Amino acid sequence: MEIKKGDWVMHCAHGLGQVIGMDEQVKDGAKVTYYMVQLSDLTIWVPADENLNNRLRFPSTRREFQRVLSILSTKAEALPTDRRQRTLQLQETLRDGRTESLCRVIRDLQAVRGTKTWSEYDSALLKRAQKTLVGEWSYVHSISTHEAEAQLSQSLSSK
Repeated sequence: MEIKKGDWVMHCAHGLGQVIGMDEQVKDGAKVTYYMVQLSDLTIWVPADENLNNRLRFPSTRREFQRVLSILSTKAEALPTDRRQRTLQLQETLRDGRTESLCRVIRDLQAVRGTKTWSEYDSALLKRAQKTLVGEWSYVHSISTHEAEAQLSQSLSSK
């Protein structure tokens, strides 16, 4: 993946950001390049190492995004009733940072919300996943985050 200054990228945990520069630092005696990514409210440094593709990706194309959004309206997969097991499973799902994974987590947590005990972590994880998806949605479709949030709500309510 060839990332350069000015590129928009999706971070696996923080969502949409723009590469504002690159910096080389010495780590354990070796030079490591870091991408400086400006998010809406913070700047992060992402190492350009063998795990880069798990941390950063380019935003989806419109076509890819629309295809993946259909996941929101499919039947939810059952999640463990045990809060800890559910947390581990959802964290593992989100680890790859893909849009598809975000949609699956949002869909599945929405289903849990109405039927099982809802933890604070479930709520926080749902908000984070929705914020990340909305950021990509607004970028891909060149709309405001408010419009993307409204479209997400509409997609989830039409199930």
